Amino acid sequence: MLKEFGPNIWITDGPTIAAAAGFHYPTRMAVVRLTNNDLVIWSPTALTGGLRTEVEMLGKVHYLVPPNSLHHTFLGDWVHAYPDAKVYAPPGLPEIRKDIRFDGQFGDSPIAAWAGEIDHAVMWGNRITTEVAFFHRQSRTAIFTDLIQQFPRGWFKGWRAVVAWLDLMTAAEPTVPRKFRVAFTDRHAARKSLRHIFAWPAEKVIIAHGPPITYDGQAFLRRAFRWLTN
Repeated sequence: MLKEFGPNIWITDGPTIAAAAGFHYPTRMAVVRLTNNDLVIWSPTALTGGLRTEVEMLGKVHYLVPPNSLHHTFLGDWVHAYPDAKVYAPPGLPEIRKDIRFDGQFGDSPIAAWAGEIDHAVMWGNRITTEVAFFHRQSRTAIFTDLIQQFPRGWFKGWRAVVAWLDLMTAAEPTVPRKFRVAFTDRHAARKSLRHIFAWPAEKVIIAHGPPITYDGQAFLRRAFRWLTN
């Protein structure tokens, strides 16, 4: 079920999926409605009949946005359901999903179709994945995928719980897991991306794996990335 998160932005939680080594992750999708009523689908989750009905009541699905090279499990279903939608790829994904026709790839230039409504910043310099962070101006919401996470205590069991604790995945506040911190081998490039993100007047933050931040979003982002800026 879609939940309104702010003016012209909604979120919904999808199924839990299995990742490497038996780790299970919840999924979350966001829908942004542009001023012309076109819809941007961020990190598409499982496309059920009920979700499709809810989405189409909001407007026309015009853009599909997988935010990094790890979040594409359900993308093909959405491409099949909405063949006229434009698909924008994060760096690295076209090489993985050769079965999908991408209409463009995120770089440092704005996307003309939603310039002034949605901003983005490519987080360069990470060896695990190159994530694209977004900012919806009307709702003052920043949107992150895997770079910021928080799982509740008890989500993982046994040795996986120990690994998650060491990785900061179950920290008291959502933060950047240690594996992603280590993977930022080009920190100069990452800090340049962060300067762009820190200029956003973010009040709220949506993350794919963890509770949304509903106030003081910019302060939260600066705490999450303090290890990189110090």
